Amino acid sequence: MHSNSVLKEVNMDIIGIHYESGIPVRIQAQNGIIVKISELRGKNPVIPDLYLAPGLIDNQVNGYSGIDFGSRSLDQEKIREASEAILKDGVTSFLPTLVTDAHENLLRSFSILSAALTDPLISLLIPGFHLEGPYLSKETGFFGCHPAEHLRNPSFKEFEEYLDAAGGRIVEITVAPELDGAMEFIGRCTENHVVVAIGHTNASSSQIEKAVSLGARISTHLGNGCANMIHRHQNPLWPQLSNDRLTPSIIADGHHLLPEEIKVFYIVKGPENIILTSDVTYLIGMPPGYYEYMGSRILKTEDGLIRNPELNCLAGASMPLKKGVENILEITGCSLSEAINMASKNVARVLNLNDRGRLEPGKRADIILLKLTGNKIKIKETYLGGSLAYSDTKQNHLRNGIN
Repeated sequence: MHSNSVLKEVNMDIIGIHYESGIPVRIQAQNGIIVKISELRGKNPVIPDLYLAPGLIDNQVNGYSGIDFGSRSLDQEKIREASEAILKDGVTSFLPTLVTDAHENLLRSFSILSAALTDPLISLLIPGFHLEGPYLSKETGFFGCHPAEHLRNPSFKEFEEYLDAAGGRIVEITVAPELDGAMEFIGRCTENHVVVAIGHTNASSSQIEKAVSLGARISTHLGNGCANMIHRHQNPLWPQLSNDRLTPSIIADGHHLLPEEIKVFYIVKGPENIILTSDVTYLIGMPPGYYEYMGSRILKTEDGLIRNPELNCLAGASMPLKKGVENILEITGCSLSEAINMASKNVARVLNLNDRGRLEPGKRADIILLKLTGNKIKIKETYLGGSLAYSDTKQNHLRNGIN
């Protein structure tokens, strides 16, 4: 596998059980696009006991398998390494996410990420980037583990520098709407087609409502990025839950939210208005122990929880997005199609990624073949733009068109 690989024009023909209908189907794609889906009911085909579903889409990936997207040592080869690793977990699109940092560091990281899009594999996987910070609440508890010394009020002039460094590819930004200048900033972002998310905020109900009226559409990892002690009535959770125009992203990794919280969010918002996110850090796949992240010493425990002992807060996650799909299946009793859609179709919709996230003709052939045992998901194959990019049975998994 080499970083100068090219995506060849290939045709794809795959059979399995459609994740929504439960009917055996054949999916055919040409040059990376689904062209036909045929039901095989009654035709006595040899159908594997495997489901076909759209590839997962993760809107908050801070790093993967030892690669931190905010690291000073980041380069294209490391981005490629992280991209190959995430394919194994069924993710076919993701937003590398940069967090609160010094201005010059954010510029450098966005420039490196943007330059890496010259690699065909990386460009297929990465439609753009997510900036979480530095325009977050300065109140202790609400900014979580973000470095307080780099928190600041929103400035669209500064943000334009990040946009330029990122080649115009910042798809999503998380901001606290109570900050000075935030409302004007949200409006400018919306005008420039950047999806605005509310997060790490102690905004009032009226501030949240105004932010939504100006275009805010996502609640970043709702239930987290919040102080441990809040007012039982006047807090930022209720107005976000009650606003139908806000789609919450939730981290259903078994650490960030209690099962009853997830169930309440599911009941209130409904399966069509929730997105699953991982908020995964470079610590996925790393052994337990102490590490450095966001300028602080953090601890990864045996069960995968990551916390900052000094600040007494969580510090990102170490579980893949498919773990959230498994957990929401178990906690809510929802269908496989609803769980998958929360990590694909819904994400594509809210991020305006209209070319992917669904199994239908005309969409990109980003497809996973999975085995479902109880609520556990095993990724058997991952197709990226119609090419087999990962197979659990083949050592050379980036084949059939991606060399």
